[in-house]
Amino acid sequence: MTAINIARRLEKIEAAQSAAHDIRAEILAAMRNPPKPSHTREELQALAGTPGDVGRIARGWLRIGFVAERSTRRKIEPATVLQRMAGYFYDKPLAFVLFAYEWDHDRSLHVVKLPEEYRVTYETEHGPDAWACELLEEVGRQVRERDFDGSTAVDAIRSAISSGHGIGKSAITAWLVNWIMSTRPNARGVVTANTAPQLESKTWAEIGKWTKRCIFGEWFDVTTGKGAMRMTMAEHPESWRCDAQTCREENSESFAGLHAADSTPFYIFDEASAIPAKIWEVAEGGMTDGAPMWFAFGNPTRTGTKFFECFNGQRHRWNTRQIDSRTCQITNKKQIEEWVADYGIGSDFVKVRVLGEFPSASSLQFISRDVVNDAQVREVSTDRHEAFVVGVDPARFGDDSSVIWTRCGRDARSWAPIRLKGADTMTLAARVVEHVNALRMAGNRVIVNVDGGGVGGGVIDRLRSIGFDVNEVQFGGRAMDPRKWANRRAEIWGLMREWLARGAIPKDELLATDLTSVEYGYNAADAILLEKKESMKARGLASPDSADALAITFAVPVPVGLDIGEPSRQRPREYDPFDVLNRGHDPMSLGAR
Repeated sequence: MTAINIARRLEKIEAAQSAAHDIRAEILAAMRNPPKPSHTREELQALAGTPGDVGRIARGWLRIGFVAERSTRRKIEPATVLQRMAGYFYDKPLAFVLFAYEWDHDRSLHVVKLPEEYRVTYETEHGPDAWACELLEEVGRQVRERDFDGSTAVDAIRSAISSGHGIGKSAITAWLVNWIMSTRPNARGVVTANTAPQLESKTWAEIGKWTKRCIFGEWFDVTTGKGAMRMTMAEHPESWRCDAQTCREENSESFAGLHAADSTPFYIFDEASAIPAKIWEVAEGGMTDGAPMWFAFGNPTRTGTKFFECFNGQRHRWNTRQIDSRTCQITNKKQIEEWVADYGIGSDFVKVRVLGEFPSASSLQFISRDVVNDAQVREVSTDRHEAFVVGVDPARFGDDSSVIWTRCGRDARSWAPIRLKGADTMTLAARVVEHVNALRMAGNRVIVNVDGGGVGGGVIDRLRSIGFDVNEVQFGGRAMDPRKWANRRAEIWGLMREWLARGAIPKDELLATDLTSVEYGYNAADAILLEKKESMKARGLASPDSADALAITFAVPVPVGLDIGEPSRQRPREYDPFDVLNRGHDPMSLGAR
């Protein structure tokens, strides 16, 4: 490379650094001292037909009513004006959106009519839908309320929006990214979605589309393609950028360290219901400095997720909105009417896909909370001929507990569960012996079922070595009805789910959470398959030890004899535990008990 070429490259670098410094300085100056209108309405109307950025700026000023009462006879210098306007829009995201895009001039944007209540302030026929206008105005209000001084960290702005289908979530994601990036020098953001195809072909594609349409878009370079989706300020790409990251748990470190102490670190989660808990937890670390923002959008398909918590246990930290698809202009009203007619307005299907409400049960949830709640308050009686069944679920992982659960017919409430954390196989076996002997000394017939997977084999061996008759349960074993159930665990959980409709359990929140947290799907043969414990842990949930222990009590048929102490005159028979109190019920509908 010649000395002349080196000199030219150095000149370009210096010019780029100078431009970046100028843009930053102008934006920050405009935040402190916002620009005032410089052209009258008549002047702007005359300039609106001018080609290029001058015409765009004039039309944008007319749309947002940025109009002077008297002329200052200033010439519009696009570069300077845009830098100053970026600072002006620092706390005005709705005005930014209406200024930055050609709502009336670009026919492709003639989709949604700006709601009547906003036409009092803004002069445009088209624009965002009502819910989007409300969200953008609320975010601007929160920015003003926090009054970030450029160095002292303020509370994060957190907005969670659950909605039905087709309301335009991807578009507002793009508007928020464009607004934050254009108005905040050194902003750093991460955008993610539930799957890589969703992120690449929908969320990030929408950001790229709207950035091209944005009047500030030329400031930024937007790249696409797997592993290379980013938006950077052209002259300062390292410190002023937004990256698209997949939400796989093993990629969680990509969400860490998102710090912008003098600006806005931000996260945007699309289809947030399916984003793993680990990603949410790591993202929290990026909310500690600057003026952070976090936006979570999604259909409310799942309860028991971090997105669900935004509207429940963590609602004091989040500004939440639930958007009914019927109220949005761009949704398919005919299809919505068909859904409501087919499923009913109160159905979980309509709640999730139309009303933007979380279902009574996750669309993938195996046991609903309503079923559990009913079982917690139901009063039942037991037949004195019924045997006690003790289910034992040995812990497999350091954070899990070994659980011993006792059931007699429809009653799984009267005997407190035994939970042992960190117990080895010998200790657990000894505790089972102690519990079972206490039940037998009271004159009860007792059956012992133990999960034989993992460390459970050691517990079974110990119990058998001291003369206990133990039923080994293999969760991964073949189901009795393999056409319906993918394995034995799914099958006995199915039996437990049916039993819960008539059984009684204690008001034990650990058990209730375990029962309602497990999701299900189907294997290649369309048999029901329960979610693996590893998958639950990836969602930030504990292993369902208590529920598994109760489920194990349904693994083998339960015999019924005559009164305790009375000589048996007949052989024990297999029975449906409901049959004792509900003659005529088909015991085979629930399978073996």
